[in-house]
Amino acid sequence: MNARTTRILAAALSLTAALAISGCSGEAEPKITVSGAFMPQPVNDKMAGGFLVIKNGSGTADKLTGATSSLSDDLQIHETKDQKMQQVQSMDVPANGELRLERGGNHIMFMGLKSTPKIGDKVTVELRFEKAAPVKVELDVKDRTYNAQTPTDTSGNAH
Repeated sequence: MNARTTRILAAALSLTAALAISGCSGEAEPKITVSGAFMPQPVNDKMAGGFLVIKNGSGTADKLTGATSSLSDDLQIHETKDQKMQQVQSMDVPANGELRLERGGNHIMFMGLKSTPKIGDKVTVELRFEKAAPVKVELDVKDRTYNAQTPTDTSGNAH
């Protein structure tokens, strides 16, 4: 074998090894679905809460990192600990598990609404994740006292 053939063979083996390693990392993109999405009718245009269940049907954990909506330019992820609400940068969506955003607990907060949705309206939100592709969800605007009992699928599969 001459030096040129050896270099070409070495380069081909290196490329093959790199592709094999990257393809076998064991981390598939998370399979995210959303159910039970709703928003209680806001009292005014200052703020509103969004509630839903995010399910991860894969063995790869993920994080909810943000949300956007045409209803507000300022959507925040809030956690509730010791009956105190605080903004956080992200929330874990465990592998083969779920993240529940529900009344009295963790939720999405819409600040400075551009309009005040009424019962029966739908509010579109795009959820952003650390690993999974964004997921668009429609939140049904419900009566102010509504509290979901059994989530129903509102978005289907993200992919």
